[in-house]
Amino acid sequence: MDLDEGAAAAVELTFEALPAAPGRAFARSWWGQAWLKALEDTALDSAQVKLGRRHARAGAVGAVSVRPGRITAVVQDRDHTRHRSDVLLQQLSAEDWDRFLDLVADRAGHIAALLDRDMPPVLVEDAAAAGIELLPGIGDLEPECSCEAWDHCAHSTALCYQLARLLDQDPFVLLLMRGRGERELLDELQARSASRAEGPAGAGAGAAEPSGAGVPAVEAYAARDILPPLPAPPPPVAAPGAPPVLGGGTPPAPGVDVAALEFLIGDAAARAQRLLADALAPRHPDGPPPPFLTPAQDAVRLAAALPGAAISARLAAGSGRDARGLAAAVRAWELGGAAGLAVLEEDWTPEPEALARATSRLAAAWEDEETRPRLRVTRNRWTVVGGAAQLRYGRDGRWWPYRREGGQWVPAGPATDDPAGALAGVSAEG
Repeated sequence: MDLDEGAAAAVELTFEALPAAPGRAFARSWWGQAWLKALEDTALDSAQVKLGRRHARAGAVGAVSVRPGRITAVVQDRDHTRHRSDVLLQQLSAEDWDRFLDLVADRAGHIAALLDRDMPPVLVEDAAAAGIELLPGIGDLEPECSCEAWDHCAHSTALCYQLARLLDQDPFVLLLMRGRGERELLDELQARSASRAEGPAGAGAGAAEPSGAGVPAVEAYAARDILPPLPAPPPPVAAPGAPPVLGGGTPPAPGVDVAALEFLIGDAAARAQRLLADALAPRHPDGPPPPFLTPAQDAVRLAAALPGAAISARLAAGSGRDARGLAAAVRAWELGGAAGLAVLEEDWTPEPEALARATSRLAAAWEDEETRPRLRVTRNRWTVVGGAAQLRYGRDGRWWPYRREGGQWVPAGPATDDPAGALAGVSAEG
């Protein structure tokens, strides 16, 4: 075996024999399935693999001992002959463990996943990028059995299948085979995390405290010609990256909607890409900041991305709307964003001066008084008498066309400064 064997040899776990497993999969986690794939890719005799799987399914594998570099169990044949079987796996070197612990300590999500008995694919990918193979591959599982078979026999195969069930429950079993037990790993991770929290060496009591006073703007401006230039802005991003697939084979906690989380991650990436593109645009310094959205408004923005029926239903319920109400709100959002949504949902009375201007514009909108429709005014809404069309006056002084459908007023078009044109568009569609 590799380095640290003397210290690690004292770490050993023994698991009681697992009951028979008729009709169930041996590996449900993705890392358990990777373990079995390494076995099935390595074994040369498929008949022995099938027989070993039957042994494991029948509960013929005794207590399993796991220690660095090796797993051991006694496996019983159908004729009650008992064989001690071992499977060996190369341990990681001290240098490998040092790199692995550094990358886990640098990402809180990796630590949280391990504590939750999960091994997300990104952890294994990060380790592989650092030259550390956590999961075994073809040829990595080396058998030893008292039956003296030179390849994987039914006994070592049964042991591997049984270990896959243990790996499903606790990925620390794999890490122990690679050379480190759970307690040792967590202690080292805690020490590294504490070291990072303390900051670089020399930042103790003797280090100078950073000043919070800052520099007067007039001094900074006066020194502009001797200061180094600002770094170049980051390059634009053409499109947001694909959102990750969550779960990693582990069932979600009760109440956690994986599809909804994946949708929100994708939405966050798309918004970040748009914000970066806007920040890099030449017009950015002169543009107004984006409007603040309430949770109910943001639910409409999310629903406009067509996330699917299940997520849309959750957004409707969470924002206090029914399905029809959310559909109308999405239509308003698509036509005018937050301003369009406000026109749909706000019922307000213009100030006398604003009302006089709106009335004057309405009167001047039709050249021929005989063609002007009869309108009934209620606060900021002018409804065609006897018709299914309506104009809503926005706080921005523009006119928003509405149409009555199924007993509900719904947006019929974007805002315009021409009330006659807006109303004509509704009438033409009707």
